[in-house]
Amino acid sequence: MDTGKNSELIHLLIVFYIKLIDMKLKKMFVVPLMAAGLLSPSVADACTGITLKSKDGATVVARTIEWGGSDLNSQYVIVPRNYKEQSYTPEGQNGMVFTSRYGYVGLAVQQKEFVAEGLNEAGLSAGLFYFPRYGKYETYNPSLKAQSISDLQLVSWILGSCKNVDEVKEAVRQVHVVNVDPRASTVHWRFTDLSGRQIVLEIMDGTPRFYENPLGVLTNSPDLEWHLTNLNNYVNLFPGTAPENQLGETNLTSFGAGSGFLGIPGDVTPPSRFVRAAFYQATAPVLATSQETVLQGFQILNNFDIPIGIEFAKGQTPVDIPSATQWTSATDMTSRTIYYRTMYNSQIRSIDLRKIDFSKIAYRAVPLDTVKQQPVKAVIE
Repeated sequence: MDTGKNSELIHLLIVFYIKLIDMKLKKMFVVPLMAAGLLSPSVADACTGITLKSKDGATVVARTIEWGGSDLNSQYVIVPRNYKEQSYTPEGQNGMVFTSRYGYVGLAVQQKEFVAEGLNEAGLSAGLFYFPRYGKYETYNPSLKAQSISDLQLVSWILGSCKNVDEVKEAVRQVHVVNVDPRASTVHWRFTDLSGRQIVLEIMDGTPRFYENPLGVLTNSPDLEWHLTNLNNYVNLFPGTAPENQLGETNLTSFGAGSGFLGIPGDVTPPSRFVRAAFYQATAPVLATSQETVLQGFQILNNFDIPIGIEFAKGQTPVDIPSATQWTSATDMTSRTIYYRTMYNSQIRSIDLRKIDFSKIAYRAVPLDTVKQQPVKAVIE
């Protein structure tokens, strides 16, 4: 082995990577996006969303966000009114400049600009869900960069600009939604306002398409209309226990309660999660208050936690994160409160927007977990 040549090769590689990193930083290109795995939809990049109503008239939207490849280093951001941002494009941070009309709180992934779920002071909720292989944005045109918004910043822009879903639909028609990186997975979006009305935005073949979503369930690919049609395959499911049946001379009885759901798909693919979410949501009792309903949302979404390991081939499972479900949130728009828990801390935490003066507060971005370890309280010291 020629150690001199090896040393020279290592030196050249180091110089190459330093220059590459420097070039990317100068262009303000989003390097962490690549690490987040948006280029690799084969790893669990799942999201499951449900919508619940309470007897006191509140609508609660709840969801999970999964990524099994690495820690997304999620943060919560508090964005004041009149906060100016600029969108990323495939060329760098040179896209549309936008200023928030409304203050909002968001849960961001990978970097503070990329809000995946949020709520604004007007009571509008917005969130993005991965949508690989089915969505297709229009091709980025540098001459339209001043009207171009990155898909991962659309939630931020909408929360700062709109108060209801009608305004969302009008706003989206005025811009060009583009990938930060053209190789990355596309996403689709869920918007819900105080009236309880919910719409889903999917961009396919470069054209924005809005769908009313009275069911209130959303996962990932395929598109929403496909998922709603697929529910017909489970017309046989019902809550409770199946009645006894006679098969010739043999008496058939259920082994236990809940056999009416026998056959509900249990894997973690988006179609199966959509079916489970739809039936769990539809059969959940309507509770008296929004606070009870928020907690109910977390309980239902317990069923969608994805354990590390099931989406990896043997021997390839990461060991540095405890779950592929990195956080779960629930948003009570009526009380203007967003709740969350994480894979590191199952305690439910909340941010009440009514206690924030968005005309005075400064922008802030804070990690969801300052200590990345599940706390355990000893009841007997």
